[in-house]
Amino acid sequence: MQYRKNKKGDDISLLGYGCMRFSTKAGRIDLEKAEKEILSAFESGVNYFDTAYIYPGSEAALGQIVERNGIRDKIFIATKLPQYLITNRNAIDKYFSEQLSRLRTDYVDYYLMHHLTDYSQWEKLKALGIEEWIAEKKSSGEIRNIGFSFHGSSDMFIKILNAYDWDSCLIQYNYIDEVSQAGVDGLKAAAAKGIPVMIMEPLRGGKLVGLLPESAKKMIASNPHKWSAAEWGFRWLYNQSEVTCVLSGMSSVEMVRENCRIADESSAGHFTDEDFAFINHIKAEIKRTEKVGCTGCRYCMPCPKGIDIPGVFRGWNLMYSESKVSGMRDYFQTVLLRKDSVFASACVGCGKCEKHCPQNIPIRDMLKNADRALCPWYVKPVMSIGKKFMLREKKK
Repeated sequence: MQYRKNKKGDDISLLGYGCMRFSTKAGRIDLEKAEKEILSAFESGVNYFDTAYIYPGSEAALGQIVERNGIRDKIFIATKLPQYLITNRNAIDKYFSEQLSRLRTDYVDYYLMHHLTDYSQWEKLKALGIEEWIAEKKSSGEIRNIGFSFHGSSDMFIKILNAYDWDSCLIQYNYIDEVSQAGVDGLKAAAAKGIPVMIMEPLRGGKLVGLLPESAKKMIASNPHKWSAAEWGFRWLYNQSEVTCVLSGMSSVEMVRENCRIADESSAGHFTDEDFAFINHIKAEIKRTEKVGCTGCRYCMPCPKGIDIPGVFRGWNLMYSESKVSGMRDYFQTVLLRKDSVFASACVGCGKCEKHCPQNIPIRDMLKNADRALCPWYVKPVMSIGKKFMLREKKK
């Protein structure tokens, strides 16, 4: 296993274990199976294990396995404060105490503010005294490193990144998300500050494997490297020195061993010009299924009405390159979960965006089509309610 450093100089395994989706049996986590997989990863050098309060049964399962095998002081555990459930200071203590109990530990190595999408969420936590709370927990040793996980745009990511002296961050990043979400700009901004960047969704939940176009699958099968679709995705990430650790939700010992092999054989800068060109060919095959040829350059922004035009088009494209649910979910998470976001139906047809679009996209007409697809009348109320819940203000 290869390792990269955190801010304190500790070695973090290049491959991390994502504990969101342990296998289940009869509706409950299959603890025996999960234990075999975790121990296989540990024995192969994986030392970073990521979970969260809202992952059903995950914290408790991980805590039980770690305690039973006596490996707590040999690994890093990352878990997350459900900031979207927090409305007062007491709730912060309540959730953290419950998490320590579940994990059967008296400290957390990496404690993340979960699912930040807008700066207003951090402002709400600050108003509740989160900075003082963090200082207390760090002083007592109950928290070793503080960070945040993020879904949103790169400009919002950088604003949150610069708002506090973070020890780590967790972003969604892969070769399809290179210029969306935090993106490569966010990755480089964090690395420039010396902040370790952990990666989630390296294969977009398996979609860069199972849902690739058949043409892309044939290209991968015929490539001289003979790397699998998953290996291409992982190696593209490992090639970037700014990436500290890549999380993978591994569901079999065989998958653990294969992913560990890839992490062991990869290194920063190992991609050739031919490898980059090949990834671009794969991306082109994926984009052939898209509805609109938006590259995410954001030359059309800002919209006078506050519409995130590239974000809307991205969600719409994902409805066809992946699935309707995937597109709607991405649109909600990365676009609507912002304090000042609006639906695409807010477009007044001013045409300012079209004057700056390098692709000459008829943006005004496309926004109407995208809005109908992403937000049919029966979905908009649900999204509106979800936004109010996630961004609700603290109790007086």
